[in-house]
Amino acid sequence: MNKPIIAIIYDFDKTLCDQDMQNYSFIPNLNMTPEEFWNEIGEFSKSENMEGILSYLYYMVKKSKEKGKPVTKQYLKTLGNDVILYPGVSEWFDRINQYGKDNGAIIEHYIISSGIKDIIASTSIAKYFKAIFACDFYYDDSGEAIWPKIAINFTGKTQYIYKINKGIFDDADSTEVNKKYKEKRIPFHNMIYIGDGLTDIPCMTMLKKQGGKSIGIYVSKSKEKVQQFLVDDRVNYVCPANYRENSYLDRTVKLIIKSTCLVSELAALEEKQTLEAEIKLQKSLED
Repeated sequence: MNKPIIAIIYDFDKTLCDQDMQNYSFIPNLNMTPEEFWNEIGEFSKSENMEGILSYLYYMVKKSKEKGKPVTKQYLKTLGNDVILYPGVSEWFDRINQYGKDNGAIIEHYIISSGIKDIIASTSIAKYFKAIFACDFYYDDSGEAIWPKIAINFTGKTQYIYKINKGIFDDADSTEVNKKYKEKRIPFHNMIYIGDGLTDIPCMTMLKKQGGKSIGIYVSKSKEKVQQFLVDDRVNYVCPANYRENSYLDRTVKLIIKSTCLVSELAALEEKQTLEAEIKLQKSLED
């Protein structure tokens, strides 16, 4: 029997770390506070009627040039070490991978984020992800960011669920993902989505309807908001943002993995029994 592949898909900001990734060092390096930076973006987006993700990508480039600190790939890749991860995140992936292996499954981890890919890729946990789907810049010959190459807004996140489903790892693909696949690499019911807020609702709701599992993550100040997702039937579970061993999140994800493996084993057994019955019937007809 082939081992089932289980995909655990994460948002990044406030899901694996405790705030927006730009807040740790990118914004302070501009001599601004996060409140100043994001408020300016909100006002700019409203005045120019510009989509929010495009507004913040534009503002990152604009403000950096004004401060004489242009955005480059090399610069963004120095910022990952400043990201503060939630408790237990650093040890989470090896532990969950081993639990999957012990139960006969292959665990793959994915990021779908409206944050910056180069920052995520420079964090200490980047090595654990099968793919990182996030916003990215196009750089000119001098290495400066001049245009958003990939911009992933909240509803746009859902297309990457389908890419994971079909085994497509090209960030920019917009044709292959829409083709009909007879066999899916990872069925929706073998997926777990972990997110923290309204930006994750499209993915959470879509995956839950498709038979996967969605988990809302919260810290104390966001507990009521995330618990409302459960009331509204948008998630399967809500858990505190604690990735340590034997935490509620740890036990919940392990339970999902265990049940997914059992379902896979039962399906394989039924398929085997059906095949054996067909062979037996065929043999009796031949006799």
